[in-house]
Amino acid sequence: MKVIQNTLAVILAAVVFNSCNDKLDMAPESSITPENYLWDESQLAAYTVNRYNSFPVNGEINPFAGDNATDVQASQSVPASYVTGEYRVPLTGGAWEFSEIYNINYFLKTVLPRYKENKITGNPEMVKHYIGEMYFFRALQYFGKLTSLGDFPILKTILPDDRAALIEASKRLPRTEVARFIISDLDSAITLMKNSSPDGKNNRLSQKAAQLFKSRVALFEGTWLKYFKNTPFVPNGPDWPGATKDYNKNYQFQSGNIDNEINWFLDQAIESADQVASASSLTPNSGVLPQNASESNAYVEMFGNTDMSGYDEVLLWKAYNRGLGITNNIPVNSSTSNLGIGITKGMVDSYLMKNGLPIYAAGSGYHGDESIADVRKDRDQRAYLFLKEPNQINMWINLDQGSHGAIKEPFLPNITSGSSQFRYNTGYTSRKGVNPDKSLADNWGGSTGYIIFRSAEAYLNYLEAYYERHGSVGGKMEQYWKALRKRAGVDVDINKTIQATDMSIEAKGNWSAYSANKLIDKTLFNIRRERSAEFLGEGFRERDLRRWRSMDQLITNKFHIEGFKIWGNFYKNEYEKAGQTDLTYKLVYGITNTGN
Repeated sequence: MKVIQNTLAVILAAVVFNSCNDKLDMAPESSITPENYLWDESQLAAYTVNRYNSFPVNGEINPFAGDNATDVQASQSVPASYVTGEYRVPLTGGAWEFSEIYNINYFLKTVLPRYKENKITGNPEMVKHYIGEMYFFRALQYFGKLTSLGDFPILKTILPDDRAALIEASKRLPRTEVARFIISDLDSAITLMKNSSPDGKNNRLSQKAAQLFKSRVALFEGTWLKYFKNTPFVPNGPDWPGATKDYNKNYQFQSGNIDNEINWFLDQAIESADQVASASSLTPNSGVLPQNASESNAYVEMFGNTDMSGYDEVLLWKAYNRGLGITNNIPVNSSTSNLGIGITKGMVDSYLMKNGLPIYAAGSGYHGDESIADVRKDRDQRAYLFLKEPNQINMWINLDQGSHGAIKEPFLPNITSGSSQFRYNTGYTSRKGVNPDKSLADNWGGSTGYIIFRSAEAYLNYLEAYYERHGSVGGKMEQYWKALRKRAGVDVDINKTIQATDMSIEAKGNWSAYSANKLIDKTLFNIRRERSAEFLGEGFRERDLRRWRSMDQLITNKFHIEGFKIWGNFYKNEYEKAGQTDLTYKLVYGITNTGN
């Protein structure tokens, strides 16, 4: 019996030992080793989709606060960057960071040799597309470095853990080289990616999106070089920090000189913007501000829709899904006061009348600013549609029992609320992003989409790049400019607007009237006016002001942000008619003897 037991023990031990060896030969199911990854189309798709989190969407609390802290939009506090001695380098974080660039370079270093040798399985067209996406995302990362830091190291591969190699790779190259590197990556992306989004919904990148972004990059650098020429902020300018480095001392622009370099970038912007604008239509505007279920306006609804795939203008948008726990707070804030973000009087005054005249021009028909209703009347429809007015209806679908009817704007802008969510700090605020469905407005339960790229930018980039390059209206400028004005319900006679423009008046409330502390010409100002009217709240303004060098005048001329008119008779009478002689009434009108 003992012999049988011993024999069985030996057999069992052998079986266990062999089965353990079999398992040890297998890679753990919970992890994939680098050498076994990025061999298949699905793996490329998974790796690239993670990069979409790098898109700056100006925060999911309130993305339409993107122009905050500029001349067109103001929050409830003064940014430190405008206060002498208060703008400090943070202790952590910042733009000098390389982790995402490393992730992208790792992908390209690993995948490109396999792609060239046809070793990646799956649909070849999709493999190409995903590689193109990674070139795009590297360009996106470097554009952030360019706009924040200017001169920057160009890293095309992953680096060894070697001090000498890392120091060598850390050399900051001239900003023009960085910008050209970005455009080169975007050219690769355009070549490799599909013309339209492969998911059919424009939630993934496309050739058009890359072309649009290329026009943005080229326009930024071309105008930056033009307005900062002969300053330390461009290569070879006086006291340029890059000149102190041996490797930059004899720097030569690739095109020969800075003027040629400016023209090269502007030509790139013109070409790529035209490629998008000529192939994309603008979302139609019915001119109606929807106030009930029987009214509709695709242009208004585009900014607050849960599904933006049906708009030809929208080239890329971010989708949210409550069921998957991917939500935002856009509907909550856009249906109230936009989280205390106010539109400035300067911005509101810059909107044209629908007859194409500035509000101060003879014959404009301006109704004054005694009330917001007067301000909106007969204006550019981007003011009429997106500037909130007291008592407007914001929501009328899926109302809960506590709503007591449609959800409206307050009868007067609440400028003294202690809640940042409900305070109308300038009295003016935007309705971009409003969705009439109350069920979407649960706190952090919103699932409306957010636009990342839309083709209207291509129209605007073309206008500006062409005029900056040639100094006159030509090419397709009139075609694209008139299309934007027609959509906005504005008379398409551009010359009438230009002739009626008074730069000394415009400069009072609009920083973009300046470049390098000098007033610009009327045509260029109206191109910039068009841009700010179309993009209010979408996060373009600060970057535009910087590249236009439109804040130099603030060094000596302090600027006071203004809001709506409250000290006239209209709002005082409205308070009294409503019996609202409360604290707000007392604070605003200085009335204390109310019997309380």
